[in-house]
Amino acid sequence: MSEFATAESIYYVIAALLVLGGLIGTLLPMLPGTPLMFAGMLLASWANGFVRVGWITLTILAVLVLISVVLDYVAGALGAKKYGASKEALWGSIIGSVVGVFGGVIGLLLGPFVGAALGEYYARRDLERAGQVGFATWLGLILGAIAKVAIALAMLGTFAFAWFF
Repeated sequence: MSEFATAESIYYVIAALLVLGGLIGTLLPMLPGTPLMFAGMLLASWANGFVRVGWITLTILAVLVLISVVLDYVAGALGAKKYGASKEALWGSIIGSVVGVFGGVIGLLLGPFVGAALGEYYARRDLERAGQVGFATWLGLILGAIAKVAIALAMLGTFAFAWFF
């Protein structure tokens, strides 16, 4: 086996690990899922000299990553806004998301909910309304996570189609 073939094989293994890590990252919020997947796909494309997967496909994948990253940051706030949350609730959901990162998976799930509920309670002093806004925020996050998984699968399908066909 030549030195070039060995290096190329190593690139493919690293690329596959990045894609796998990215897939796991779409389910575990501590990892940047779709950006890791894109890095792996870009590395595999580069290792192949961009013969199988070219710039058009990579541009489509980059747009999907961008959509996914934006969804990560706004899904909870969109859920709250759709329910008519106050400006304080929207800020609370954003702050809760940031603080929740330090609380692991439970913090990531509860942070936006608690932040939105506290912000809404601060704005309107209505405990029931605060709970409803918190739930709407949480629901937005869940729907955003589902969309992120769908985007990751679309990325895999797009890459596989370009690679094999």
